[in-house]
Amino acid sequence: MTTGQKVTFEYHGNGYIFTVNQATVEGQEKSNIERGMVSADTYIIFEAANSSGIKIANQREAASSSIFRQKEFNLQSLGIGGLGAEFADIFRRAFASRVFPPHVTSKLGIKHVKGMLLFGPPGTGKTLMARQIGKMLNGKDPKIVNGPEVLSKFVGETEKNVRDLFADAEADQKNKGDQSELHVIIFDEIDAICKSRGSTRDGTGVHDSIVNQLLTKIDGVESLNNVLLIGMTNRKDLLDEALMRPGRLEVQVEISLPDENGRLQILQIHTNKMKENSFLSPDVNLQELAARSKNYSGAELEGVVKSAVSYALNRQLSMDDLTKPVDEESIKVTMEDFLHALNEVRPAFGASTDDLERCRLNGIVDCGENHQHIYRRTMLLAEQVKVSRGSPLITCLLEGPSGSGKTAMAATVGIQSDFPYVKIISAETMIGLSESSKCAQIVKVFEDAYKSPLSIVVLDGIERLLEYVAIGPRFSNLISQTLMVLLKRLPPKGKKMLVIGTTSEVDFLESVGLCDTFSVTYHVPTLKKEDAKKVLQQLNVFSSNDIDSAADVLKGMPIKKLYMVVEMAAQGEHGGTAEAIYSGKEKINIQHFDACLKDIVRY
Repeated sequence: MTTGQKVTFEYHGNGYIFTVNQATVEGQEKSNIERGMVSADTYIIFEAANSSGIKIANQREAASSSIFRQKEFNLQSLGIGGLGAEFADIFRRAFASRVFPPHVTSKLGIKHVKGMLLFGPPGTGKTLMARQIGKMLNGKDPKIVNGPEVLSKFVGETEKNVRDLFADAEADQKNKGDQSELHVIIFDEIDAICKSRGSTRDGTGVHDSIVNQLLTKIDGVESLNNVLLIGMTNRKDLLDEALMRPGRLEVQVEISLPDENGRLQILQIHTNKMKENSFLSPDVNLQELAARSKNYSGAELEGVVKSAVSYALNRQLSMDDLTKPVDEESIKVTMEDFLHALNEVRPAFGASTDDLERCRLNGIVDCGENHQHIYRRTMLLAEQVKVSRGSPLITCLLEGPSGSGKTAMAATVGIQSDFPYVKIISAETMIGLSESSKCAQIVKVFEDAYKSPLSIVVLDGIERLLEYVAIGPRFSNLISQTLMVLLKRLPPKGKKMLVIGTTSEVDFLESVGLCDTFSVTYHVPTLKKEDAKKVLQQLNVFSSNDIDSAADVLKGMPIKKLYMVVEMAAQGEHGGTAEAIYSGKEKINIQHFDACLKDIVRY
C-alpha cells in the first residue's frame, strides 16, 4: 500500500473506502515510509471523522496513549512538593488504565476510574494537585466548579447546573464512543453541595437532589466512561457515603501534612527563583528550616517564604524617603529573615507555645524531690509515646490540691517534649458555650491532633470542663461521656498521642468513672518545709537568717499561693519596695511576711 492510496473493502455486507494516511515500522518513532508490503504481521489503525457516524471499537493499537501532554513528570516543575507517594497512588488507581488503548481495558472487562477524592487539612495542596492534574491531561480543559456556584434559588435549576457540567462529555461519548477525549470536572469544596442525605433541615431537599443527580451522572444507567471527577474537601465526614463507593469517588487520597523531606521540597520550589536570581543568601540552610518547621502545611511554608522576603525588602526601604531608588543587587534574603518568619507565621496544627507559656508565668523552679520525680515520670511517658510500638495512646492524670503546679508541670512537659502538635483545652476558652458546643470544640482538638504524627493534648481542670458543682452535685454527663470516648479511642495508624489531664477533684472524677480511663495517675503534693526552703532560696528575697522561719510557716502550702504571699510581702508595709527586693538590694521583713500570712483566711 502507498500513502494517499484509496482502498475499498467489505465488512458485514457494507462497502467502505479508506485512504492510507501514513505507513510506519513498529518500534521506530521516525520512519517516513511512502509504501510497504502487506504481510501477516501488518495491522491497520482506522480513524473515522466525527461526522461519518462510524464508531470503531476493539482495534489494535500500540500500548501507548496521548492522554498526557508530557512524556515524564517532574513534580517540582509543576510546583508540587512532598506529595510524590500520593501522586504515584493517584496515577496507579486513576490513570494507569487510561494509558492503554480502549480495546485493552475492554478485553480486561474493566471500566476506568471515574472519580477521586482528595481530602486533608487546609493548605496541604489539594487544589494545587487537582489543578496540575487537569493541566497535564491532553483532553478538554478541566471544568473547575466551586461547590456553592452550583446552587440556584430556582426550583430544579441546581440539578440542571449539575447536568450541564456533564453535557459536553455526553455529546462527545455519543459521537466518538471509546475514542472520546477525557473530560475532567474539578469540584472544590465538594462538601458544600454533597452533604450526607437527610442531614440538612432546610425543608427544600435541594442538597439531597444534588447528590442524587451527581450519582446518576457518574454511575447511573447511562453512565459515562470519559469523565474524571475530582472532588476536594477538608471535611470528608460530611460527605454522603454513597459517593464514596467503587464506581464513584472510589480513589480517596489523604493529602496530609508534609514530612521533613516534603517540607524541604516545598521550600526549594518557593525559593528556586530567588536562588536563580542570586537573591538568596548563601547562609540559608533549607534543610535546617525544614527540620524546624514541624507540622507546617504547604500554604504556611509559602507564607514563611513571603514573610522572609518582606524582611529582606524592608531593609532596603527608608521610611524617611520612600521615593529613594532601590538597589536590586543588595537585596538578600538571609537565614535570620527565615527564622523571624518562622516566629511570625505559626502553623495551624502546631504547638500552642504562647498558651502553654501563660500556664507557667513564674517559670519552673526546683520544688523538691517529689515534684521532680513526677515531672521526670511524665517526661518519660512522652518518650514512651515517641518510641513505643504497642501504645500509640498514653493518658496521664495529674491530681492534687488547687495551685500545686499541675498545669505548669503539664505545660512544661508539652514545651520540653518538642512534639509538633501541643494544644491545651481549658474551660476559660469555653465560657458561655452550650454543652454540645463544648463537646464540638474538644472533639475538634483531638481530630486535629490525629493529623499530626506526634501530639500532646492537655485537659486542664477537668472538673471545670465538666461544669462540676459540689452542691447537687451537678456535672455535664454529655462532656463526661465525650471525654471517656476520646481518652479510649486510639489515634489513626502511624499517629501517636499523649493526653495529660489535671484535676483538683479526684474523688469526683473517681465517682463518675473518669479516673479509670487514664493509663496512670500521679499525685502532685503541696510543699514540705524543705521544698519551700528550696523555692525561697531560688527566689533570693529573704535574708539567710529568715529563710528557715519563713519556710516553716509555708509548709503545706501550694506553690502558686507561695508565690502570691511572697509578692504581697515584697510590696512592703507602705508599698514601693518590690523593685529593690527583686533586684537584691533589700530583703523581705520577716515580721511583715508573717503579718501578710495571718491576713489570708484560707490557703
